[in-house]
Amino acid sequence: MAIRFDNFRIFRKKSGLTQEDVAEKLGVTRQAVAKWERGETSPDVEFCIKLAEIYGTTVDALLCSSYISEEDDESKKHAFGVVRVNDKGQITLPKKARELFSIKSGDSLLILGEEGRGIAIINLGSVPDMD
Repeated sequence: MAIRFDNFRIFRKKSGLTQEDVAEKLGVTRQAVAKWERGETSPDVEFCIKLAEIYGTTVDALLCSSYISEEDDESKKHAFGVVRVNDKGQITLPKKARELFSIKSGDSLLILGEEGRGIAIINLGSVPDMD
């Protein structure tokens, strides 16, 4: 899994902070923050955790989200973290995702996919069996 260094800049800008603001909060130089954002160096794990806290996100979203862009409407797009597929091909949807999209036990989910782009899940709600 590759680190998305552009996310450091995107999350910082969405938080309304300058590189100087972030550097001051972390006790590092502005140049260190700039190098992280350009991918020239990587912050250590402790700084990643602190950055996620500052930006109000998760470490997973900060490091791994591939769909976040500066043009995204933050109120509509979410990064819920990373889940793993078990040996039966099942995943557990994060609680925050289930709550936000009102997904309850017994709901039917439509799975859509586009090669090269990814998978989408649409909650159909309670749909009667189609036997």
